[in-house]
Parts: sequence; C-alpha cells; structure tokens
Amino acid sequence: MKKYIAEFIGTFVLVTFACGVAVVTGANVVATALSFGLVIVAMAYSVGNISGCHINPAVSLAMFIMKKITGKEFAFYVIAQVLGATTGAAVLGLFTKQFENLGGNVAQATLVNAYGDVGSLFIALLVEIVLTFVFVFAILGVTSKTENTAVSGVVIGLTLTLVHLLGIALTGTSVNPARSFGPALLQAFSGNTDALAQIWIFIVGPLAGAAIAAFVHKALNKNKE
Repeated sequence: MKKYIAEFIGTFVLVTFACGVAVVTGANVVATALSFGLVIVAMAYSVGNISGCHINPAVSLAMFIMKKITGKEFAFYVIAQVLGATTGAAVLGLFTKQFENLGGNVAQATLVNAYGDVGSLFIALLVEIVLTFVFVFAILGVTSKTENTAVSGVVIGLTLTLVHLLGIALTGTSVNPARSFGPALLQAFSGNTDALAQIWIFIVGPLAGAAIAAFVHKALNKNKE
C-alpha cells in the first residue's frame, strides 16, 4: 500500500507544481520544462526508495514489460497515478481559479498550421511516441546499473526537461497519460472539452513509446541479461 500512496503523492505534486507553473507563466517553455524536470528530481529522492517513483503509467508499463513489477502492481500503480493527477488538477484549479486551463494537452497551432486539423493529430501522436521513447529509454538505461542510483534522479529529471523543451510547442508535452488525463477531466467539467477530446493521443502515444523503449532496451541488453 505504501508504494501506491507514494505514487499518488508523486503524481499529485507533478500536476500541482509542474502544470501549475505552465498555467501561471502562460506555458513559458523554459520555466515549464524546468518545473517538470525539477519535480521529478525532488520526487525521485523523496519516494523513489518506496515505489521507484514512476508517477507515470508509461513508466509503469515499461517496468511491467521489463518484469520489474507484476500485472497487479501495474494496475494499482496506474490507479494511484490517475487519482493523484486528478487531485492535483483539482487543487491547481482552486489555487488559480482556472479550471478551464489546467495544462491539459492539445495538438498545438504549430502542428495544425503545418499539417491541418486531421494531420496534426497523427503528427502529435508521433511526437508523443518519440518523446516518451527517449524519456523511458533513458530511465531504463540509468536505472539498470546500481552504481547509478545516486545520480539517476538527476538524469531522469534532466531528460524530462529535455523532451519538454522540444515538445511544449508541439503538443504541450505529455509523455504521461495520468498527467494529461487529470487536468483534461477537470477542464471538461468546467466546459472546456478540447483536451479530453484529444486525450487518446496522450494515452496511446506515451504507452506506445514506453513499450517500444522497453523492447529496444531488452534487445540491446539481451546478452547482458
């Protein structure tokens, strides 16, 4: 039970603070990217020894594929993460009085202008797959060696910062289904259904990217394992 509580807390902090910075700064690229990275660093050293600090269903899926957690654990991790993200979105809405804008992900104007409304959705999906692949691949690499334990939180946080620096202007950057679903759900209750209408991109994309990263990591390290 402790690890699920840890996942709830970690995802709650991620949405409250990182999405919060995005809201109050108007999604300033550098500030938002740093906030997501810094939250991961803080939580990695706070709850990492309890749950592994996944705070992301995509990361949990990769760990399930790598047989680091069981199917039952994966299910409860995801439930805890979604509940944490939704609670974080609710608190952020109370703090900012902006329930209609809580950092829910949508395909940005940059993609719509370049590819059109329909094309932008599929490019957004590809963006999320690639960004999540890089993020999860880095996680699997740095956590595969026990000697990296002391620095793994920093490496993972910096990698999340990196993918946000590129992805914010394209999709808002999710790479995390729970982080997208919580704000999208709360926005929908306020009447803004844009993010919820596109939520499939930010569920399918990150999960696909994480699965690819896990299988590639396994293939590259087959002899070692």
